[in-house]
Amino acid sequence: MIEQHPWEPFLPSNSKILFLGSFPPQKGKWGIDFYYPNKQNDFWRIIGKVFYDDYLHFFNLTSKQFDKDTILKFISQKGIAMGDCAYEVKRLKGNASDKFLEIIKPLDILSTLSKIPNCLHIATTGTKAAEILADITNTKIPKMGNYTVLHFGDRIIKIFRMPSTSRAYPLSINKKVLYYRQLFIDTDFL
Repeated sequence: MIEQHPWEPFLPSNSKILFLGSFPPQKGKWGIDFYYPNKQNDFWRIIGKVFYDDYLHFFNLTSKQFDKDTILKFISQKGIAMGDCAYEVKRLKGNASDKFLEIIKPLDILSTLSKIPNCLHIATTGTKAAEILADITNTKIPKMGNYTVLHFGDRIIKIFRMPSTSRAYPLSINKKVLYYRQLFIDTDFL
């Protein structure tokens, strides 16, 4: 069965960086209906730690879920766009593992970038996302924490490869925070 992405990319007009994952997990794993919806994924914990020194900044302790309103307010103010590299997929094993995702239709990256003219950085959050984006942009996959360059019109866009925020990825959350903090330093957010 082919699945279509449940959301359009979130593209604030002031976006300076675009985060791209691979594809959301099945709806039954969502805590919120937004990017990185699974409360077992550490993306929003890492962002909370980087900007507020608080892993739980975006987590609502009462509902035990991420707080979508707080997230949207934060990324809108900061100029952080969100999306995924795949638009249509087949789950070959019926789970959320990137290893078993067959990409049927990738994100239209050119259309996406045309909607955020101030965006000069893309960060892929995992190996699968880095592979998909490299394939659709005809660029090389950079080493972890590094970037490659995409020429898009008169823009030079740096594509960073970041560690996956999935707990299945074998790197401690504290080490992941170091990578993401450096990304935000390198892109002038910190």
